Formats: sequence, C-alpha cells, structure tokens
Amino acid sequence: MEKTCFTKYFFLSLILFAVMWIIHNIALGRNLTIYPHLWGNILHPTADLSNQSAKNLTEQNITPIKETKHFLVSAYKDHRINGTIRIISIFRRDDVRRLYCIIGCAQHGYFVTAAEVDIHSDHFGFPYQTTDLLCKTDPKCDATNVTISNSPYTSDIPDMIFLPIRNRERNEHNFKHNFTVCISNLFGTYNNVLQFVQTIEVYKLLGIQKVVIYNTSCGPDLDKVLQYYREEGTLEIHQWPIDQFLNPSKGWNFEEHKGDLHYYGQLTTLNDCIYRNMYRSKYLLLNDIDEIIVPYQHATLELLLEDLQRQNPTVGVFIIQNRFFPKTVFDDEGRFSFPRWKIVPGVNILEHIYREPYRKHVYNPTKMIINPRQVVQTSVHSVLKNYGDTLRVPPGVSRIVHVRVALQGNLTKEQLIVDTKLWEYQKDLLPKVDSVLNKSGIYD
Repeated sequence: MEKTCFTKYFFLSLILFAVMWIIHNIALGRNLTIYPHLWGNILHPTADLSNQSAKNLTEQNITPIKETKHFLVSAYKDHRINGTIRIISIFRRDDVRRLYCIIGCAQHGYFVTAAEVDIHSDHFGFPYQTTDLLCKTDPKCDATNVTISNSPYTSDIPDMIFLPIRNRERNEHNFKHNFTVCISNLFGTYNNVLQFVQTIEVYKLLGIQKVVIYNTSCGPDLDKVLQYYREEGTLEIHQWPIDQFLNPSKGWNFEEHKGDLHYYGQLTTLNDCIYRNMYRSKYLLLNDIDEIIVPYQHATLELLLEDLQRQNPTVGVFIIQNRFFPKTVFDDEGRFSFPRWKIVPGVNILEHIYREPYRKHVYNPTKMIINPRQVVQTSVHSVLKNYGDTLRVPPGVSRIVHVRVALQGNLTKEQLIVDTKLWEYQKDLLPKVDSVLNKSGIYD
C-alpha cells in the first residue's frame, strides 16, 4: 500500500513539474517546442526549414556548435548508408557528449534525431580531431539542411545556423571531371610560385581537369597565381580560416609542434574534399602541392588508371610511393636555369633531377589516387575506412616526384639517382609556365 501511494505521488509530482515548466516558459514569451525524443524520432510540420534565409544557411567552412568545443564543417548525404547525413566536423577529443541532429525537410518541417559520433582514428596526438556526425533521416524527410544541438529540447530552431546538405542526388556515371587533385592546405607565407605553376601545368598535361585547394593564407605573388587559375577554371579555392577558431599546428607531430589541431586541419580538409567531389570526379589525387603523382609507363593518368583498374577491378585506393629530389642538388648543365625564372619566387623543379635512393627499412610516406565512392574516411598516407580493396602501385609504374629539403642529406651527388622524367614534358610545359607567369602578373 505504501509503495502504491509513493508511486502515485511521484508521478503526480512529475506532471505538476512539467505543467509549471510549460507555464513558466509561456510567461517568458518563449516559442516553446517539446521534442519527445525518448519516444522516437518525430517529424514536425510546424516549421519549414527547407528554404532558410541567408543568415541561417551558411556557406562558411567552419561553424562552432553552440555551447560545445566542437565545430561543423560540411554536410553530405551518404547514399551508401541509406541516405544518412554525414556531417564532417572537428571535435575536442576529451569533450565528447550526446548531440542531436536537427534536419530541415523540404516542405515537411524538421526532423530531430540523436547524432552518432564517429571519431576518426588518426589524430597524431592533438587535442582536436576530425569526426563524422551521422544523422539518420525519416523516409518522409527530403533533407535539405542540417544543424547540431546539444539538446533536443530547444526553442530557438529558427535562429540556429544550418549547413546545406550536398550530394543529395547520387551519380555513379557521367562525371564532370575524370581527375581532380585535392590539396589540403595553404598557410603561412607560402609563396613558392614557380614550383606551384610548374606542378599545375605538369598535372594538366597528365590529364588533371580540376585542382581543389583549402586556403588559410599565402604569399602575395602566389595569391595572384591562385586568382588566375580560379578565373581560368582550373582551380577551386575554399577559404579555410581555421586559425580564427583554433591554434593550428604547423607540423604533424604534437610532441614537437604543439597546437590544437594537426597541420592546419589537413585531415579534415582531405575528408571534405572527398565528399565534395564524390559525384563530380571519377578519381581524386590526395597529395601536397609540392608533389606530383607521375605515371612512368603511361603517357597520362587516364591510361595509367585504365590499366590498373582493368587488372584490379575491385580496387578503389591506389597507394603511390614517394621519391625525394633534394632541392639543393642541381643539374650540372643548367639546362633549365633560365634568367627569367630566377626572378620568380620558388623552386624550379626542372633543375632537380637527382633523387634519393629508396630505403627499405625506413618509413617512406605515400599518397593516393582514390575512387571517392569507395572511401569512407581517410588519413594523409592511407585510408582509414573504405569499401573496396587497396593496391600498392609499383614505383616503376607510378611514383611521386617530390622536390623538397633532402632527407638523406649526407649523400653525395654520385650516390643519388638521375631521374629526368619531368624533362619529357618540356616542349609543352615551358611555354605554358611562361604564359601563366605573364598573364597572372608575376613577370610585371
């Protein structure tokens, strides 16, 4: 009898508290909406978020999540997992909590559901890490935009900042581009103009149609070149002001370089580039701006991938080995040491034909050519999650030409290997480089 009375009074107290809470909020003039999340996801026809105004629908690449230490980057419909919305984010690893997706549905109001937090396994010791938020939708919801809240009980949905949902339509054929290069970050005073232009023009000769760059900052001369390539249609630039939100590291090792986030958010931008181009490009090249993935047995990248894919039809990730060309060792003949290029900031990659020998027992960084529709998450040198198989491409078939500071600085020139592969492109390359330097105003 006592237990029955206690139970009755307990539930009466709960009901009384709920009524008082509602009256209190109404008295304050709040636009009160109650989300009975504990009883399942619900579709709310009371508000249409499918056409958010400009102030609510952001095109910015970094959006703080209110009352958390986390940031939203971009949202994509992932058709491979039943149309679940994948939000690429940056999370503080020691502050993971329960979060909720608020999804705008075309003509059907909004949909509230719990977010699944999928933290990427690579973070290199930094406090902040690339993270995927997965938001499952209702079949009745034609999802157009989404945001994240730390509570399902919120009254300010119309004032929240929403991300547009990209990749709403699935396209497995008729891609806009065959090959796109994803360059993860430009930052600091990077002004390596000559190497940048030479690299882009070699890539165009190899069959690249688009280059995507995430730009935090760069030098004034390189900025002229970026604007030229953007107007030409080769380059797609995404502003990446990560330094306005966090203290990004200038290196990859937390113990050595410190900071909040690995290499200005390189892991986040690479993952965003994959999803952004998932249905726009047949293949993506994931590498740095001072690296060129070069086919050594084929005239173009298209011919290379046709061969590799025919021999390995289930492969969606092709690992390419790096080969290093010290920028302090020059061609003895000075064949491409042009006075006009000496006034241009940066490295002349055609002058550096000596590469370091491969070391079997030392880690050799790699980069990748991928089918983006087979990749779920990526790190810098390998993928973290994917659907298909992975192939390590023999260096005699394709390798990376990487002109940089020597890794084996104790070697003499005689101990290095002569590799003049880039000279094969000189006939078309030289006039194209000069044309870009002229039209972009570098020669002025």
